[in-house]
Amino acid sequence: MKRLQQTGMVAVWILTIGMSLLAICYTMIIPFLPVYLLELGVEQEHLALWSGLSFSISFFISAVMAPIWGRLADQHGKKLMAIRAGILIGVSYLWGAFVQDEYQFLLVRAFQGFANGFMPAAMTMVSLSVPKERVGTAMGIFQMGLVLGNTVGPLTGGLTELAVGMRPVFMVAGITLFIVTAAIAIFVKEPQVESAAPVKVTSFKEDLQEAKGNKVLLHILGLYFLVQSAMLMLQPIVAIYVGELKGSMEGAAMLAGSILSGGGVMGMIMTNVWAAYGQRRGYFRVISYGLLGTGTVLLLQSLPFGLWWFGILQLLIGIFIVGIFPSLGSAMTVNTDPSVRGRVFGLATTSQQLGNMMGPLFASVVATYWGTSYVFLVAGIGMILIGYVVLKVHGNRPNIL
Repeated sequence: MKRLQQTGMVAVWILTIGMSLLAICYTMIIPFLPVYLLELGVEQEHLALWSGLSFSISFFISAVMAPIWGRLADQHGKKLMAIRAGILIGVSYLWGAFVQDEYQFLLVRAFQGFANGFMPAAMTMVSLSVPKERVGTAMGIFQMGLVLGNTVGPLTGGLTELAVGMRPVFMVAGITLFIVTAAIAIFVKEPQVESAAPVKVTSFKEDLQEAKGNKVLLHILGLYFLVQSAMLMLQPIVAIYVGELKGSMEGAAMLAGSILSGGGVMGMIMTNVWAAYGQRRGYFRVISYGLLGTGTVLLLQSLPFGLWWFGILQLLIGIFIVGIFPSLGSAMTVNTDPSVRGRVFGLATTSQQLGNMMGPLFASVVATYWGTSYVFLVAGIGMILIGYVVLKVHGNRPNIL
């Protein structure tokens, strides 16, 4: 048994490294999409709209595809789905390096939505590679890799964009994804599912019907949607907001990357702290504290007092936000059967991607008609309200019933 657990942790670490590299590639590019759209010829007054469209189309298609990939993962293996996603995402990044206008780039983002699914497949393998009582630790390690990637990526992308533009960043990201995929194909084994329930072939409608019978799971899926909506309101406009605070868009991408990376460093420090606390006191308690803390800091960031104010507060966001998503994944793991884990993570991905779609669209409307700082205000208020409800409804819920 001990040897099996050790083998499981080896898989966890390999998947964590792979997820970290994937996150680096993602955050080298995604926060700077508005800058790339400017390079492609989008005018400043249309930038918020095109940024929202470019973000949202990928997430909408990913939301549609996630349950399909999840069912295929349960039927044919999570490893196969991770390999599929890695190859296709790599292709999409290479394609992104050669687009000539915003319409071609919109097609690239649409294809990325179709290709998506690496993270839920990897998370499912992580959750199945360790005993249930160690899921919090495994998810914490996985989140640490994700935070590391989110820390390194924006700074790397900002520096590269400043030096040579965005196109080489896309090429590096594509090649890196191919290397990550090859490593998983060679070194990671398909985890064994220990469950009395056989794997069933079901439709998306049947998956939803089954989820309706699990009240806690429904709440978790709702939280994925709401939290992701609030977070993705911010991602398309961070570089724009930094440019406004700076007084110029020149060098704004590098500066935004540096500020985001600072928050990531604080997140790395706190990842295992939140994971340990969640295993002792309950994952929902960590989720509520993370939401309340993040929402409060976002309210403060909406006050345009300058770059130093914004940057220091970003460090505080890193402390709080890092506890939310691994705790959601851990809570979902301990409240579902392993035989349907792929489909459950597929539903969670659908909820996230719908949030990813709605957030940027809503943010583009708020930024266009009210101003960029109001995006932080609205997102902050939303997170505080969600955190309060979670604390009231699930604050005392144990991890294993």
